[in-house]
Amino acid sequence: MVRKILTSLTAPVRGLHQAAYVLAGLTLASQALALLRDRLFAHSFGAGDVLDLYYAAFKVPDLVFALVASLVSAYVLIPRIAGGSRKESRELISQTASFLFIGGGLLCLVLALFAPTLLFALFPTAIDSPNAEGFVLLARILLIQPILLGLSGIVTSVTQVRRRFFLFALSPVLYNLGIIAGTLLLYPLYGLPGIGIGVLAGAMAHLLIHIPVLVGERMFPRLVIPSPKVLWSVMRDSVPRSLALAMGSVTALILTILAARTGEGSIAVFSLAQNLQAVPLSLIAASYATAAFPVLAESMEAKRYDTFKATLSAAARHIVFWSAILSVLILVLRAHIVRIVLGTGAFDWDATRLTAAILALLVIGLMAQGIVLLASRAFYAAQKSWNPLLIQIGGLVVAVLSAVGLLVLSAQFPAVGYFVEALLRVEGVPGTDILLIALGSMLGSVATGVFALVTLRAVAPGVARSLVRPVFEGAASAILGGAASYGVLAFLGNLAPATTLLVVFTEAFIAGMVGLMVAAAVLALLANREFKDLVDSLKRMKPSTALKPSGPVLSDRPGA
Repeated sequence: MVRKILTSLTAPVRGLHQAAYVLAGLTLASQALALLRDRLFAHSFGAGDVLDLYYAAFKVPDLVFALVASLVSAYVLIPRIAGGSRKESRELISQTASFLFIGGGLLCLVLALFAPTLLFALFPTAIDSPNAEGFVLLARILLIQPILLGLSGIVTSVTQVRRRFFLFALSPVLYNLGIIAGTLLLYPLYGLPGIGIGVLAGAMAHLLIHIPVLVGERMFPRLVIPSPKVLWSVMRDSVPRSLALAMGSVTALILTILAARTGEGSIAVFSLAQNLQAVPLSLIAASYATAAFPVLAESMEAKRYDTFKATLSAAARHIVFWSAILSVLILVLRAHIVRIVLGTGAFDWDATRLTAAILALLVIGLMAQGIVLLASRAFYAAQKSWNPLLIQIGGLVVAVLSAVGLLVLSAQFPAVGYFVEALLRVEGVPGTDILLIALGSMLGSVATGVFALVTLRAVAPGVARSLVRPVFEGAASAILGGAASYGVLAFLGNLAPATTLLVVFTEAFIAGMVGLMVAAAVLALLANREFKDLVDSLKRMKPSTALKPSGPVLSDRPGA
């Protein structure tokens, strides 16, 4: 029985929507653990020095991952593995894994040696912190993480090509479990470095879960001396993607540096709001983009351009449609969401209000971020790897210039800051300058989405036009659903004051369900195509579905 269940769970998933919903289901579990992790952080540390240093310590390792590990990531390897033999694929994995282990390891070692100088140059206020020593040691420990996650990214190329999406989506679950264990068990003993050890344990689990697939496919890598010829064939296409990821990491680093200068706790509330916004982004956009990428790569490799365009259009329509609905509901329920997830222990009411206001700004860019995730995969599958880099450069420029410009403008004209505070209902809350940085980040996200849609014509003309209908229908259902949720909140607020977690959760749950039901009713009345796809796909989500093909790979019905 156990073997049968494991076989069913780890078997290939064929349909685009079925794969997306499998990914979304496990992503939901991963994000639930991530929210539990953030709740532990908020309860234990509050929006203060410890949490600021924790998030700041990730920025340099994240940049290393973007610059080095992404050179040999799954997004570059999948098209080659999809079109290559088993022998060629194993050699490719061995070469890239060896390069990352040797080259990336040496770079991280050098950075670890100079960590104090680098970190205190980027975050000068940290030098006076009582946790400064633990901050440096944590950053050094975290420099091991890019190597582990980079190796995991290489081996997941096989997992994704073979459509073992359950294992792929389970990796982040294990990663978050490691961080939670480090926070609960090791932080009391070792401080910030204890959390770092938990991060490494999670990253190791993220890697090891894919080993059985490699063994079963006879593609387990060997440690070899990297061949410049083999690596060049990979890096020729991956350098643009690596630089594109680096632009995202540089943007995050610059915004974090700016946040550090707006007061203690600013990095914490900004990062926590980003983590909350990442939940719907992962559930919708990342799930569809991940499920679509192998199909896009195989379609382009086989020159099936109609299939490529149809798959891209189907995924894009679902992303913009569901993003519109969830964005409005999150805007309405933002304060309840933050109170449920983070409003505990040392996380006070001012921090809750500020985090909710940041979340309201960030979620406006949700749809644009989803389009960028999917468009990037389309460009990589089509071997147009420079397009995402140009998109990210544009987003970086808009985000940084907007954030800096707004901070300068607010300093010269305080009415600008007062207006933002009043709009988001955080008058009198200290540290509201961070809202200007969040606004700049949102404008950068919207800009990247626009740039992605404009340049998408190079690989799939007409896809952008196909999004007009789902945007309007999704917006219509979202506005009506959001209005219903707001009305329910107002009604329930008059019945019982939201003074306990149970009351807050009950109000948010009822309001959210009413909003979703109203949205679903509107979609049914409109005979919405994406809503019908959802219903049809859920009907087909049976254990037997994963064990055998269910018709065309790209969709569940003609024209989707």
